[in-house]
Amino acid sequence: MAGLVPVSQWGLFPEGDRPFVVAGPCSAESREQVLEAAVALKEAGAGVLRAGLWKPRTHPGGFEGVGAEGLEWLVRAREATGMKICTEAGSAAHVKACLEAGVDMLWIGARTTANPFQVQEICDALGGSDIPVLVKNPVSPDLELWIGAVERLRAAGINKVAAVLRGFTTVEKTPYRNVPVWELSIHLRTTLKDLPLFVDPSHIAGATGYIKELSQRALDLGACGLMVEVHPHPEAALSDASQQLTPQEFMALKQGLKVRSADSADAEFSARMDLLRSDIDDIDSRLLSLLEERMRVSRSIGALKKEYGISILQTGRWEAVMEALRREADAIGLDKAMVERIFSVIHDYSVKVQE
Repeated sequence: MAGLVPVSQWGLFPEGDRPFVVAGPCSAESREQVLEAAVALKEAGAGVLRAGLWKPRTHPGGFEGVGAEGLEWLVRAREATGMKICTEAGSAAHVKACLEAGVDMLWIGARTTANPFQVQEICDALGGSDIPVLVKNPVSPDLELWIGAVERLRAAGINKVAAVLRGFTTVEKTPYRNVPVWELSIHLRTTLKDLPLFVDPSHIAGATGYIKELSQRALDLGACGLMVEVHPHPEAALSDASQQLTPQEFMALKQGLKVRSADSADAEFSARMDLLRSDIDDIDSRLLSLLEERMRVSRSIGALKKEYGISILQTGRWEAVMEALRREADAIGLDKAMVERIFSVIHDYSVKVQE
């Protein structure tokens, strides 16, 4: 299997422009709207025009996209502006229509990524083509489903593939429409080391007020590109109006983003970084030793409980320990949510070794 082609060699984005940006309305609504968006985005410096033609909706009766009719609108916008065009494909029929129309790039949506049967049908329809494909994360934080979708594309001979973090559905109350779970995208990239990552701040945010901070966070964590929803008149949008920027807002966003280098050839930087990484390695080694010691004590506690016929799980004791840890974390300036998450995992394994 050939290696993945870097995004810079896809022939879609302006040479030297970083980050790579895919931008446009959530949905193609009319020929005029698509063209107006394309002209404004070309001026604002976007690389690829995006617009959804088939829109999966939870309930029937809502706006489900204009369908294949919108392909001609995208092609006309490309002819008028020179921008490349991109849309979502959710079935083999969508792929066929897009390939016949000459669409430059496709993306697989979150609901589709969650269904391996659908993904495989799309891959079968793509067989033999050279079109780039972006794979959005599944709606639930299931890393294996995300990886599996990428693997199916690779097995179909698609070598221009990138992942898109668009956030995950949650029942928890958060400021965002979908929680980003940044660490999952990090795990994805450590598992598939040459896989490029885009971030969709619009779908994570759900509201335009959060898009700038999410975009900068994405770039700081090494994302190579962004997928941003931009509408010439968001207040009149037929879908996801609250998360679509105006072209003027998009231009301000792009100009305000800071792109960090992946590394530096500066000798002083390298020397200082090596010292800090050495410190981290030493701390990690000590943490492992402490964890081994804690598990050893947990096994002794388990043996003592068995000897006296005491149940393994003591919820009252654990709640008191966690509350004390939260107070201590707060006192020394550590993030309480981080501490709670780490110690919850440690506690789970401590219970297991007592069984």
